[in-house]
Order: sequence, then structure tokens, then C-alpha cells
Amino acid sequence: MHDLRAVVSHARALRVVRARSRLMRPALLALALCLAATAAHAAGVTVMDAAGAAVTVADTRRIVSVNPAVTEILFALGAGPRVVGVDASSLTPPEARSRAQVGYQRTLAAEGLLALTPSLVAGTQDAGPPSTLDALRSARIPVLILGAAPTVANARERVRTLAQVTSAKKRGDSLITAIDRGLEMARKSASASASRPRVLFLYTRGNTAALVSGSNTPADAIIGLAGGINAISGFDGYRPLTAEAVVAAAPDVILITDDALQALGDVDGLLRQPGLGLTPAGRDRRVLHYESQYLLGFGPRLGQAAAELADALHPAPAHP
Repeated sequence: MHDLRAVVSHARALRVVRARSRLMRPALLALALCLAATAAHAAGVTVMDAAGAAVTVADTRRIVSVNPAVTEILFALGAGPRVVGVDASSLTPPEARSRAQVGYQRTLAAEGLLALTPSLVAGTQDAGPPSTLDALRSARIPVLILGAAPTVANARERVRTLAQVTSAKKRGDSLITAIDRGLEMARKSASASASRPRVLFLYTRGNTAALVSGSNTPADAIIGLAGGINAISGFDGYRPLTAEAVVAAAPDVILITDDALQALGDVDGLLRQPGLGLTPAGRDRRVLHYESQYLLGFGPRLGQAAAELADALHPAPAHP
């Protein structure tokens, strides 16, 4: 009888252990997945920067962005809450303006950046000076420098790389798809038009002299993507506006940013600039203006900006 009771007791205990084991399996699985994720996080993600160097990012909980396009991409990827600091030009989206300011991207100071205890500093080849970036690397802070040239390839690569380091691949893919969709819409608008308008891009800020865009600038690139022709050629970058050059360029359209137009007062103030009133665009008062980062940033809204500009440059013919 004693042996029988022992056998029954042992069987009951065994059933309890098995039941508890079945109940614990989901918890153990969850724990294992958590540990695996933690290990992967600690190991970090390695990506290539614009110079072809490997950059390993193990922690993205405190990101400082030192480029407006990078800032916009990070927020579009859902990583905005992890952005603790931005450069002075990062005004989009509006939430970015509440982050700590670290100065202009070309004149960064190591002390201001280090004070934010960043786990990652991200920008483009416009970031500097090199001594500041070297100081950050010496402090063992990952510095991710992406391509700065205003190209579609760079726009895609910025999104792809930042999506990889922030574990937001699905959102990154969606942003790239949206860019490509907008660019295709721009191509269709341009191809449906019989002409390619000559576009003069003009920039000014405050009391500074007005500048016109030559080749190899964001303005030159977006004009081309929208099916226009840059009315100014023969030099790279920006040069001061002269009446002779503007009249000779004979633009059909004047393109300007919202802040530059505001600095000049209005369209009347713009057309009082040397030579502009004597051009076809000036006589027709054909002026297009857009928010600066939207038009020139080559960020996540690149496709949308190109499509909108293309529609404005190639309006559908009016029906009688």
C-alpha cells in the first residue's frame, strides 16, 4: 500500500511538472527572443558611409542630426522621438524645431555635440569641420556621413541607410517607393509637353545680394527632374545676379524659395531685381515659389516636389 501511494504521488507530481512546463514555454520563448534582440542590438548594425568606410551603430536612442534632409528622413522613418539635437537648418518637420540646436552643419563645435551625449551623429558630406568629426570619433561616438550631392541615387541611399540603422526597413521601402512614384509622375508630365521651359533659379536671404544658380546645384537638379532647362549655364554653383546675364538667359519661368521671395517682399519686389522685369518670365509674371527644404532638400519628399514642379512647368492646355 505504501509503495502504491508513492507511485500515485510521483505520477501526480510528474503531471504538475509537465503542466507547468507547458505554461512556461511561451514565456521562455519570449525571453529567448528578447535576449536575442538585446544581443543583436549590442552587436550593432554596420553600414557604409559616403567615403566607403564601415560605420557600426549599436545604439540609436540619442541621435543628433546635422543635416536638414537627414532630419526629415529620420522623422519620416518614425525615429523622431530618438532625435535629441539638430542643426540650425533642420526646420522640417515642425517637431524638429523643439530639439536642441547644435549650430550650422559646416561649422559644428564638438563641445555642443558632446554635451548632448549622442549615441549617433548623422549628416552628409557638408558636415564639418573635419576636426569636430574627428573629435567625436575619438570619443567613440559613431559618425555616419552620407552623400551630399543632389542626386536621386543619393536620396534613395540616405533613406535606405538610415532605415537600416534605425530598424525601419519597411518604412524606408515605402519612402523610396513614394520618391520613385513622384519622379515617374514628373517624367510623364514633362513628356506630355511639347516644350521645355527655361527656368532661372534665384536665391537671396536678408540683405545679401541675389544669386542665380548655375550647374551642379540642387536647383539645377530639381529643374532637370521636372523637365525644365536651367536658363543659366557655363559655371557651377551660384553667382551674383547681373542684369546682362539675366536678360541674355531669357528665362520663361523664375523659380525661387518662399523665404527668398519673402526677403524681397513679394513678386513686385522680385521683378525689381536687375534685368528680371525684361525677361519673358518677368513680363508674364511667371514666378514659382516653394518651401526651401521641400524644393532643394532631396529628402523623402523629393518625388512629390519634382512632380509638383513638373505640373507647374508643363500645365495642361486649357480647353476652349
